[in-house]
Amino acid sequence: MNDIWGYQPTTGYTAGGSLIGYKVEATDGSIGKVDKHSDEVDAAYLVVDTGVWIFGKHVLLPAGTVSSIDEAEQKIYVARTKAEIKDAPEFDKDKHLGDAGYHEQVGVYYGGRHRA
Repeated sequence: MNDIWGYQPTTGYTAGGSLIGYKVEATDGSIGKVDKHSDEVDAAYLVVDTGVWIFGKHVLLPAGTVSSIDEAEQKIYVARTKAEIKDAPEFDKDKHLGDAGYHEQVGVYYGGRHRA
């Protein structure tokens, strides 16, 4: 997966659409809801509020991890397990949004790279 920071054409994502509030499903269960998202070219991502699942933390998921979007059900399916997401580099929305170094670290973790 070269472009980890872009929605794959097969996901069903429509540029400019809002995903805030959508439930997010890992390959092995629900992980939370979308708190923020970006569809910026080469820097698209989801910020997921995990609720009590991992003690109320937020996680950053590159758009390339999204496998499909069900608009009728308001669910986003990601091609990662709950454990993979839980073990990702820690995300602090006050420090890491727009931080190229953090995006690089996350991109490498999820098997891609960040293009600045």
